[in-house]
Amino acid sequence: MPANPLARRLLDAQVAYHLDQLRGDNLEDNAAALVDDLLDATGRHQIADLVDRDVVKTVIARLLTSAPGSAAASGLLDLVIDVVLDGPPDPYPLGELVERERVEALVDALLQLSPLVERAIGQVADSPVIGTVASRFMARIVGEVMQANKAVADKVPGLGALVSFGTSTAANVVGAAGRPLEGLLGDTMGKSGAFAARRLGRIIVETMQDPTTREAVLQAWDVAAAEKVAGLDRLLSRDQVADVVGAAHELAVTTAASEHVTDLVGVLVDGFFENFGGYTPTELLEQLDIDRSHVQEDAVRIAPGIVGLLDEAGDLERIVRARLKPFFDSPEVAALLA
Repeated sequence: MPANPLARRLLDAQVAYHLDQLRGDNLEDNAAALVDDLLDATGRHQIADLVDRDVVKTVIARLLTSAPGSAAASGLLDLVIDVVLDGPPDPYPLGELVERERVEALVDALLQLSPLVERAIGQVADSPVIGTVASRFMARIVGEVMQANKAVADKVPGLGALVSFGTSTAANVVGAAGRPLEGLLGDTMGKSGAFAARRLGRIIVETMQDPTTREAVLQAWDVAAAEKVAGLDRLLSRDQVADVVGAAHELAVTTAASEHVTDLVGVLVDGFFENFGGYTPTELLEQLDIDRSHVQEDAVRIAPGIVGLLDEAGDLERIVRARLKPFFDSPEVAALLA
């Protein structure tokens, strides 16, 4: 408390006045007025003049370094797992969540990326492991086709014997992971893996370019859209979901803290300021189709809950008093009251 009795009484009066302004209807009026005054004051200045872009980069980089690995973020993992397992309280068709027109646009955009897919597959085709996987995949497909043809032929009297030659090993393909067929193909896995990978990539690209692929994908979406959005507890155990969520979290932690992400943040911040730095906050709200009155309304809705809890706990008066006390303790005020 100030040493001067008059200063103490003035401080108490000021605290009481400010608390009154933060309660009841006064709070709603003041919250709206504060937002309005803030927008008016900043509305005359460009964002680039109000905010230092280097400070923004530093703040975001620090958040990316500390927030993903924090105890609070780790604690959210259990919540994410519960949500994935339980699903929404009231299951609803997936089609109500995502409009079909948006899916069509996404499918069209993805199917146009076939040149990128072809180039990417060509770059990784020389990998021995990828070549092996591609060879085995194609072997399994060929094996399944041979099995299907033989099954159809066996239903026709006499035809089964005609097609049995060359398919005698097909029955063993699936059970032995395609090894008999791989033997028939010679050294495809070891020596021609790159060829198999490129051929498989070509099949994928040609499938993407096939006009019927779009309709097939959309029909598959129609089937999925009719399904209810529900939890995965019917299909997965909690440990399985926890493994996936935990791995994704560790990936986010290590990636977010990397120097490359920091550099990317810098590029994004620079891009934001280059595109929007010349706007005032009010103009940016207009560009984002956010009505100024809505910002005021949101502030009025949020303020009573926060201020009310602080007031009930006695923290509001403590904060107000702590902010006003240095003024009444100042030598200038003491000289005026002397």
